Amino acid sequence: ACDEARVAIAFHVADPEAPAGWNRSRTWIVTRSGEGAATRFTLKHDHRHADGEADAVTFYGGTSTDAGTARAQDFPVDGESVALFTREGLDASLTNVWRVAVDPAAQADARFVYQLTRRNDPTRLFRVEFDASTPITAPPAAWGW
Repeated sequence: ACDEARVAIAFHVADPEAPAGWNRSRTWIVTRSGEGAATRFTLKHDHRHADGEADAVTFYGGTSTDAGTARAQDFPVDGESVALFTREGLDASLTNVWRVAVDPAAQADARFVYQLTRRNDPTRLFRVEFDASTPITAPPAAWGW
């Protein structure tokens, strides 16, 4: 789902133990605020259970510190998320930096990339690349949406 200031991206994970074989618990929400040089983007992770209820660890993420580029944006962990991670005992996440990157859809090998690194651990890298060069049928809505 999207509008001028917000994009919600469902991230479904194959899981044979989940309803219909898919874990549909994750939605990434990117919002835009400000204009021109003051433009900032926020990435939040909405995590839900199959019944739509919010997970104890949900709506965490970060806000850009600059306008990024047309193809990539970094989201260093924000204070609200640091408080959540601290409360939930997730101290390793206190230095998270998420990145979203895109290639133009017209490009033959277009990709949508979601990446997680940690400022205090340069060896930590979680990266998912999605093939954006071929349209697919939209999946069912994420849980809670």
